[in-house]
Amino acid sequence: MTIGAWMQMADRAIASAQTLLTVGDTDGACNRAYYAMFDAANAALVAAGFEPAAKSHAGLLQMLSLRLIKPGLLPNDLGRSIQRVFALRQSADYHLTPVETEVAQNAVELAKNFVAMIHHFTDERNAPPEETTKLG
Repeated sequence: MTIGAWMQMADRAIASAQTLLTVGDTDGACNRAYYAMFDAANAALVAAGFEPAAKSHAGLLQMLSLRLIKPGLLPNDLGRSIQRVFALRQSADYHLTPVETEVAQNAVELAKNFVAMIHHFTDERNAPPEETTKLG
Protein backbone atom coordinates (compact mmCIF):
# COMPACT_ATOMS: atom_id res chain seq x y z
CA MET A 1 0.00 0.00 0.00
CA THR A 2 1.07 3.55 -0.59
CA ILE A 3 1.70 6.20 2.03
CA GLY A 4 -1.40 8.02 0.79
CA ALA A 5 -3.56 4.92 1.16
CA TRP A 6 -2.35 4.34 4.73
CA MET A 7 -3.05 7.98 5.58
CA GLN A 8 -6.51 7.89 4.01
CA MET A 9 -7.34 4.91 6.22
CA ALA A 10 -5.99 6.79 9.23
CA ASP A 11 -8.10 9.85 8.41
CA ARG A 12 -11.23 7.72 8.00
CA ALA A 13 -10.57 6.00 11.33
CA ILE A 14 -10.20 9.38 13.07
CA ALA A 15 -13.50 10.55 11.59
CA SER A 16 -15.15 7.31 12.73
CA ALA A 17 -13.66 7.65 16.22
CA GLN A 18 -15.07 11.16 16.52
CA THR A 19 -18.51 10.02 15.32
CA LEU A 20 -18.56 7.08 17.73
CA LEU A 21 -17.54 9.35 20.59
CA THR A 22 -20.36 11.75 19.70
CA VAL A 23 -22.97 8.99 19.90
CA GLY A 24 -21.57 7.65 23.19
CA ASP A 25 -19.78 4.54 21.91
CA THR A 26 -16.59 5.03 23.92
CA ASP A 27 -15.30 1.52 23.27
CA GLY A 28 -15.75 1.90 19.52
CA ALA A 29 -14.11 5.33 19.64
CA CYS A 30 -11.03 3.87 21.35
CA ASN A 31 -10.87 1.09 18.78
CA ARG A 32 -11.02 3.48 15.84
CA ALA A 33 -8.58 5.91 17.51
CA TYR A 34 -6.00 3.15 17.85
CA TYR A 35 -6.47 1.97 14.27
CA ALA A 36 -6.00 5.54 13.03
CA MET A 37 -2.65 5.52 14.81
CA PHE A 38 -1.84 2.02 13.52
CA ASP A 39 -2.43 3.07 9.91
CA ALA A 40 -0.54 6.35 10.32
CA ALA A 41 2.40 4.53 11.91
CA ASN A 42 2.57 2.20 8.94
CA ALA A 43 2.53 5.23 6.62
CA ALA A 44 5.45 6.71 8.58
CA LEU A 45 7.43 3.49 8.27
CA VAL A 46 6.86 3.39 4.52
CA ALA A 47 7.74 7.09 4.18
CA ALA A 48 11.05 6.41 5.96
CA GLY A 49 11.86 3.58 3.56
CA PHE A 50 10.82 0.59 5.67
CA GLU A 51 8.27 -2.13 5.13
CA PRO A 52 4.95 -1.63 6.93
CA ALA A 53 4.55 -3.73 10.06
CA ALA A 54 0.86 -4.38 9.53
CA LYS A 55 0.99 -8.07 10.43
CA SER A 56 0.96 -7.60 14.20
CA HIS A 57 0.35 -4.89 16.73
CA ALA A 58 3.43 -5.76 18.76
CA GLY A 59 5.52 -5.76 15.59
CA LEU A 60 4.24 -2.34 14.62
CA LEU A 61 4.92 -0.84 18.04
CA GLN A 62 8.41 -2.34 18.06
CA MET A 63 9.27 -1.18 14.53
CA LEU A 64 7.93 2.31 15.18
CA SER A 65 10.15 2.55 18.24
CA LEU A 66 13.27 1.02 16.69
CA ARG A 67 13.11 2.63 13.26
CA LEU A 68 11.58 6.05 13.89
CA ILE A 69 11.47 7.05 17.54
CA LYS A 70 14.82 5.87 18.92
CA PRO A 71 16.75 7.37 15.96
CA GLY A 72 14.95 10.67 16.62
CA LEU A 73 12.90 10.84 13.42
CA LEU A 74 9.72 11.06 15.50
CA PRO A 75 9.31 12.36 19.07
CA ASN A 76 9.14 10.04 22.08
CA ASP A 77 5.67 11.24 23.03
CA LEU A 78 4.24 9.63 19.87
CA GLY A 79 5.50 6.28 21.07
CA ARG A 80 3.95 6.80 24.48
CA SER A 81 0.63 7.93 23.01
CA ILE A 82 0.24 4.94 20.67
CA GLN A 83 1.13 2.57 23.54
CA ARG A 84 -1.52 4.22 25.72
CA VAL A 85 -4.24 4.10 23.07
CA PHE A 86 -3.31 0.49 22.20
CA ALA A 87 -3.88 -0.47 25.86
CA LEU A 88 -7.24 1.34 25.82
CA ARG A 89 -8.22 -0.43 22.61
CA GLN A 90 -7.37 -3.77 24.23
CA SER A 91 -9.52 -2.86 27.22
CA ALA A 92 -12.36 -1.58 25.04
CA ASP A 93 -12.39 -4.67 22.84
CA TYR A 94 -11.87 -7.38 25.45
CA HIS A 95 -13.30 -6.20 28.80
CA LEU A 96 -16.90 -5.85 29.87
CA THR A 97 -16.57 -2.43 31.50
CA PRO A 98 -16.92 0.39 28.96
CA VAL A 99 -14.15 2.98 28.72
CA GLU A 100 -15.08 6.18 30.55
CA THR A 101 -16.07 9.12 28.36
CA GLU A 102 -13.18 11.36 29.43
CA VAL A 103 -10.67 8.57 28.80
CA ALA A 104 -12.10 7.91 25.33
CA GLN A 105 -12.06 11.64 24.54
CA ASN A 106 -8.39 11.72 25.50
CA ALA A 107 -7.68 8.69 23.29
CA VAL A 108 -9.32 10.38 20.31
CA GLU A 109 -7.32 13.57 20.93
CA LEU A 110 -4.08 11.59 21.19
CA ALA A 111 -4.93 9.87 17.92
CA LYS A 112 -5.75 13.17 16.19
CA ASN A 113 -2.41 14.61 17.28
CA PHE A 114 -0.57 11.44 16.27
CA VAL A 115 -2.13 11.39 12.81
CA ALA A 116 -1.48 15.12 12.33
CA MET A 117 2.20 14.67 13.21
CA ILE A 118 2.49 11.71 10.85
CA HIS A 119 0.83 13.75 8.08
CA HIS A 120 3.56 16.35 8.60
CA PHE A 121 6.28 13.67 8.66
CA THR A 122 5.06 11.96 5.50
CA ASP A 123 4.51 15.26 3.69
CA GLU A 124 8.09 16.29 4.46
CA ARG A 125 9.40 12.96 3.22
CA ASN A 126 7.36 13.09 0.02
CA ALA A 127 8.01 16.71 -0.88
CA PRO A 128 9.68 17.06 -4.26
CA PRO A 129 13.28 18.18 -4.00
CA GLU A 130 13.74 21.90 -4.41
CA GLU A 131 15.03 22.80 -7.81
CA THR A 132 18.19 24.78 -7.92
CA THR A 133 18.11 27.90 -10.00
CA LYS A 134 20.76 28.03 -12.67
CA LEU A 135 22.47 31.36 -12.89
CA GLY A 136 23.58 32.10 -16.20
